Amino acid sequence: MFGVIQRRQVVSHLRSLLQCRGIKSSIATRSAALDRVLSEFRCICGEDAVSLAEAVREQHGRDESVHSCRPPDVVVFPRSVEEVSALAKVCHRHHLPIIPFGTGTGLEGGVGAVKGGVCFSLRNMDQVLDLHQEDFDVTVEPGVTRKALNSYLRDTGLWFPVDPGADASLCGMAATGASGTNAVRYGTMRENVINLEVVLADGTVVHTAGKGRHHRKTSAGYNLTNLFVGSEGTLGIITKTTMRLYGIPEAMVSAVCSFPSVQAAVDSTVQVLQAGVPIARIEFLDDVMMDACNRFSSLSYPVTPTLFLEFHGTERSLEEQVRTTEEIAQSNGGSDFKWARDAETRNQLWKARHDAWYAALALRPGCKAYATDVCVPLSRLPQIVVETKEDVIANGLTGPIAGHVGDGNFHCLMVMDPTDPEELQKVHLFSERLARRALAMSGTCTGEHGVGLGKRALLCEEVGPDTIRIMHSVKDALDPKNLMNPGKVLQPREL
Repeated sequence: MFGVIQRRQVVSHLRSLLQCRGIKSSIATRSAALDRVLSEFRCICGEDAVSLAEAVREQHGRDESVHSCRPPDVVVFPRSVEEVSALAKVCHRHHLPIIPFGTGTGLEGGVGAVKGGVCFSLRNMDQVLDLHQEDFDVTVEPGVTRKALNSYLRDTGLWFPVDPGADASLCGMAATGASGTNAVRYGTMRENVINLEVVLADGTVVHTAGKGRHHRKTSAGYNLTNLFVGSEGTLGIITKTTMRLYGIPEAMVSAVCSFPSVQAAVDSTVQVLQAGVPIARIEFLDDVMMDACNRFSSLSYPVTPTLFLEFHGTERSLEEQVRTTEEIAQSNGGSDFKWARDAETRNQLWKARHDAWYAALALRPGCKAYATDVCVPLSRLPQIVVETKEDVIANGLTGPIAGHVGDGNFHCLMVMDPTDPEELQKVHLFSERLARRALAMSGTCTGEHGVGLGKRALLCEEVGPDTIRIMHSVKDALDPKNLMNPGKVLQPREL
């Protein structure tokens, strides 16, 4: 039996739920209701798979963001879709909010339990279920991470290229519409998810493209798969995802090129894409970011605006890709390429890029970081990066810039002192200016991190009131009790 203190923590939330339903009950009755809920949970997934421990709840109530969130009241650890469905039915019957949790690597507060409730930690569902090598696709459970899948695929000649940097769960990546360094060549999760198994708020299990189907294209009905991709747990719990795979390229080579200015580096990016070079990765780092990466990852590149590039293909095709890219870079004042040809050197280079978050934090030990992630049409990319850099400098902020500029997406990693209200306000205002600058250029307030808690108002500005009304209608149809990750993506509707 759980301790009195832990029981009270959950009773406090259950009390408010019961009162909202008009049930006037004594403490004894509320305690009995709690016991019934916990008993049902334990019957479904076992004693060890239900936790009220404070440390466990705290761990499952936050991600990598700066958003302040409260922990869930209970954490459950289901091992199958049947258990997820049964647990969801209990929550639906008792009006308990449901918060799906993968690896907690999100950056917009998407896993915070703003209304308390039950966190569904999906780490125990960690099987690669169906690999169809000849069809170039695979189905995985939500506990399977990006690195784990590629390790599993090591001897097949296949790989999954969507790479957000963090070793995120693949179903979590689908839920947030994740992207990353390879998106310019291979697309985002939206382009690579074929089918989803989803448990709805009432426990119903649906397959968005039909059970067991893994066809490459279809014209059959509404695109429910992409409705759930990027829904951030607000419409259902993704318990399986079927994704495209790709053949490992015959040859890969990476390069680093330094530029005299931000404008020159970003202009080169646009021109490389306009020339039709099928580049795999093209990443921009400004001088501040390069300095941080040099220090953190023991590199020695020039502290100037820089492009990290990678080319995939046959040996012959790489020669043409590299030649064209070098010519464009040099026409914009770029340096000679510094090559990373072997796997070890390439991995070191891209690890440094993926560690940019930690490199930025190391610029100001003890501080926290907030990552913006706007995306604009390629033609507007040079202008917005230059204007953003000027904005950072003019306001005396620490905000190194890095981005997947090949698809118009970039990040300012705003490093700030969380105990300084004035600096926090300056960063907040800067982030809003940046997002609205992107919107004014026909872009989006979030290219890959999602809306979560922090960008709900900006989403309204981006898509407009009519589209928001349709989103609310979809939410109401699939989750009329507003139990699925409440408080995220959509602002409360004005009555």
